[in-house]
Amino acid sequence: MLPTLTELAPPAGVRTRTVNAENPGGSFGTAAAASSPLGPGRKGSAWKSLPAGGTIDLVDISGPGVIRHIWITVPDRTEAGPFVLRDLVLRAYWDDEEEPSVEAPLGDFFCNGFATRALVTSEPIVVAPTGGMNSYFPMPFRRRARLTLTSGHGANIEHVFFQVDLTTGDDVPDDTPYFHALWRRSNGSTALGEDHVVLDGVQGHGRYVGTYVALASLSRFWWGEGEMKFYVDGDRDLPSLCSTGLEDYAGGAWAFQDELRTTPEPVPLTFSAPYFGYPFCSSRDTTGAGTFLQSTAPMHAVYRWHLPDPIWFHSDLKVTLQQIGTWDHGLFERSDDISTVAYWYQSEPHVPFPSFPETSSRVPR
Repeated sequence: MLPTLTELAPPAGVRTRTVNAENPGGSFGTAAAASSPLGPGRKGSAWKSLPAGGTIDLVDISGPGVIRHIWITVPDRTEAGPFVLRDLVLRAYWDDEEEPSVEAPLGDFFCNGFATRALVTSEPIVVAPTGGMNSYFPMPFRRRARLTLTSGHGANIEHVFFQVDLTTGDDVPDDTPYFHALWRRSNGSTALGEDHVVLDGVQGHGRYVGTYVALASLSRFWWGEGEMKFYVDGDRDLPSLCSTGLEDYAGGAWAFQDELRTTPEPVPLTFSAPYFGYPFCSSRDTTGAGTFLQSTAPMHAVYRWHLPDPIWFHSDLKVTLQQIGTWDHGLFERSDDISTVAYWYQSEPHVPFPSFPETSSRVPR
């Protein structure tokens, strides 16, 4: 979005800062100091290394301020395996909190589920060739912002390239909601008729801003008839907000296909738009990690951003996704492998997140 005329002049006391391996503290007048074979200040510290099982800080900076942009890229596989994007976990901590406000596998946070790269061109998340992952969600903080990357991968990640663009000195009022994101998975583990829980336990006021869904279809026929449900401000048995189906929630229609037909087989039409998309569809294993047939459970991914159409909540929020399919003989209950990321803003403190799944429980099908 282009700035308005009133946004062209810098606000009093607000400074722009960049944090990366060339300037890990985001300090003024000290970036690009490291030497390379080309000499001092010539691309001497372009990345950080992440040891197997270790954690690195991407950002640790005092506020007040606002993270405006995150760019990061890593290799998507090593000799230890092809699931780096699911093995690495992104976390964010605001104002010295002990529990994270963001907790998601790196790939899923950037709408690249299944540990597989996919191009995404949307308003807040962009994934550009080849694996340049970008977030434009504004992330305000008052006293401190800390972003970490933790590895559950079996080998060292030698090159983590990243850049975090932020401002400090911003006016962040006391009642400003903070950014949150949480990954959850139902790995064929729900009973028939049981909804996948995208988010629950939210207490406080704020705004729900988006959902990413990565679904591996474990039953035949159409997988996306389930409705997204939003329980807000005291809703119990029934929600106040409800979609008419998953592809409808993601802005599509008629199963994202070129046509509803039996023969020839329909063609899925992936797409990426500013506020919703269906960026990934595959029934092939492309990892090359086994000398077997390459067919696999069909994988589908959608996203939806509630930016022009906000979902406000004043006291509490819960979000679920039904698991319903359909075929020529009507609707039926399903239990698929569903991974989701919920994105929202809320007042702090937040209720601690559920225990995060171990690496072995995050492996894609």
